[in-house]
Amino acid sequence: EVQLQASGGGLVQAGGSLRLSCVASDVVFTRSAMSWLRQAPGKGFEWVATINRWNTSAQYSDSLEGRFTISRDNAKNTMYLQMNSLKPEDSAVYYCTHGNSRGHGTQVTVSS
Repeated sequence: EVQLQASGGGLVQAGGSLRLSCVASDVVFTRSAMSWLRQAPGKGFEWVATINRWNTSAQYSDSLEGRFTISRDNAKNTMYLQMNSLKPEDSAVYYCTHGNSRGHGTQVTVSS
């Protein structure tokens, strides 16, 4: 079973940046596309972005307005989410997925 460990969350002021990482183990890393999801308090999961297996194509939620960048380093079994110009509404627990697997999340809190 794939193990996914997200990290890099924290508390940041509005307008700031964070870089999330997701390390995968016990998996053929390039077997699947990967995604970031997020869940704000009291809300359901929201899809954020997806990167294909070879780091050549990415899709983003329209709500991000071009502020986030997803990428992966297949040599390091790691996926990233660079988040810029953060807003309080970006506050959520962020989760990474590989295929149908989802790891534990990392908390992002953006203060106004």
